[in-house]
Amino acid sequence: QVQLVESGGGLVQAGGSLTLSCAASGRTSSSYAKGWFRQGPGKEREFVAAIRWSGRNTYYADSVKGRFTISRDNAKNTVYLQMNSLKPEDTAVYYCAAASVLNYGLERSSNSYNYWGQGTQVTVSS
Repeated sequence: QVQLVESGGGLVQAGGSLTLSCAASGRTSSSYAKGWFRQGPGKEREFVAAIRWSGRNTYYADSVKGRFTISRDNAKNTVYLQMNSLKPEDTAVYYCAAASVLNYGLERSSNSYNYWGQGTQVTVSS
């Protein structure tokens, strides 16, 4: 069983920055692909970013490309989402997800991920 715990959410002004962390526990979870998704008020959950085990392959939603950076520290079994130039439309609950097997081409699909965290709220004020 894999458990994911997000942290780092909060209230920030537009143009500001936040870094989210997701700590994973579980015997083999450090080798899993990890992703971040978000769900804004009245919206469906959407893909934000993903990273494979090696860290060499990363993927981003067009809406965050150039502003957000996903990274991981396998020794700490933690994945990060550095968010810069935040906008009010980034307001959402951000979820960390883990995939034991992440097929190429399906990185942006929530169905590809086996495990989910409880989420952390990010609010960007204008």
